[in-house]
Amino acid sequence: MAVRPAQDDRIQEPPEVQWAGKYIRIVKRGGWEYVERCSGMSAVVILAETDGKIILIEQSRVPLGGRTCLELPAGLVGDEDDKGVEETAVKELEEETGYTAERIERLGFFYSSPGMVAEGFDLVRAHGVRPCGTPTEFGIETHLVERDKVAEFVEQRRAAGVAIDVKLLLLLASSIL
Repeated sequence: MAVRPAQDDRIQEPPEVQWAGKYIRIVKRGGWEYVERCSGMSAVVILAETDGKIILIEQSRVPLGGRTCLELPAGLVGDEDDKGVEETAVKELEEETGYTAERIERLGFFYSSPGMVAEGFDLVRAHGVRPCGTPTEFGIETHLVERDKVAEFVEQRRAAGVAIDVKLLLLLASSIL
């Protein structure tokens, strides 16, 4: 088996910002073009369950042409305040779903599409999840799905034309493998 170099030589070239907005920038390094978050922002993705039901959300996504997308609750860390991962996870869970958590457990840091995007996210599990009021973010529908019916629910939403976020593979792995 051939041994590959530990690092790509193109990494030695300095990154050149091609375009920058408020939240993202396009960077060129060697022959690669990719997207990264501005100002050290990252994301948090929340795995939350209440009474044996997984909390999923569905919302319109502009990059998908306005198509709705089925997802786990999530949000940006560091976009509006100095809150850390755990505090942001609770805040986003409350805003998007109307549920809160007593405790947040960090499960690891992951990259969403490393061939094109430098963005990563902390995956967290919410413990002690309970209703706390009405969601405050506009246009998000909350779904409570029994754990053993997630694969069936995802297929129903896909058949209805809803896009499916890749992070839902976390919940579908046992039915796929």
